[in-house]
Amino acid sequence: MIFAAGLGTRLKPFTDTKPKALLPLAGKTLLQWQIEKLKAVGITDIVVNVHHFGEQIIDYLQVNNGFGCNVRISDERGQLLETGGGLLYAFENGNIQTEPVLVCNVDILSNINLVDLIAAHVNSPKLLATVVVSERETQRYLLFDRNGELCGWTNKNTGEVKPEVLRDNASEIDNLKMLAFSGMQIVEPSFFAELQQTRVEKGEKFSLIDTYLSIVSRQAGVIRAYVPQQYKMMDVGKIDQLGEAERFAMQLAVE
Repeated sequence: MIFAAGLGTRLKPFTDTKPKALLPLAGKTLLQWQIEKLKAVGITDIVVNVHHFGEQIIDYLQVNNGFGCNVRISDERGQLLETGGGLLYAFENGNIQTEPVLVCNVDILSNINLVDLIAAHVNSPKLLATVVVSERETQRYLLFDRNGELCGWTNKNTGEVKPEVLRDNASEIDNLKMLAFSGMQIVEPSFFAELQQTRVEKGEKFSLIDTYLSIVSRQAGVIRAYVPQQYKMMDVGKIDQLGEAERFAMQLAVE
C-alpha cells in the first residue's frame, strides 16, 4: 500500500492545486517512483489511498494504466484517516487479508533493497510487523532493545516516552537504542485485528505508531527493526528542498 492521501502543506504552493503524490522529480512523479519500485520486485497488486485532490491521482493512474500494475484506490476524500486508520480502511472492505502487506509513504524516496527487506520479514515467522528504521537525526524516535525488538517511542525534544510502563523505568530506557522510523513497514494479516482494536480505543483516525505502542505494551518480540545496509533516503516534504530532492532522485535513477 502507498500512503498518498496527505495534504502536503509543507509543499505549498505546489499542493495548492495538486496532490503531493504528483510532484515531479527527475521526470517521474513521486507516485510513479513508488509504483515502479514495487513493480520491480514483483509487487503488482497495489492500493493507493487518496484525499487531497484525490480525483487527480485517480485520473493520473487511469491515464497511465496503473503503470502496468493492478492499482486499487482507497478513497478517503470524505475523511482523512491517518496511517493506521487509512491502512485498516483500505483493506477492511475487501477480502480477508491472507498475505503480508508492504506499506510505504509516497513522499519518501530511498535506495532500500525491497527483496532483502521482504526476506528479513519472511524469515521471522513470529513477527506481526517489520519496520524500516535508520540512525538519522530527528525529533521522534522508536526505541528498540539489543535484539532489535520494538519497546517504545520517545520525543527527544520534549522527553515524552510511550508506553507508560516504559516511561516509569528510566534505567530500562537508557539501555534502548533510538532509531528513526522511515515510513515503511511490512505487516502480517493478523496485524489488522490490532488495527481494529486501536480503532475501538482511538476512533477512526489514528496512526500506525498508536497500534505499535499498544502491541508492545502487551507483548514483546513481535515488532522488529530492519536497518538497511548503506541506506539512503529522503523525505520529500519541503518546498525549499526540491532541488536536493531532484538530485537525489536522479542518483536513484542511475543506481
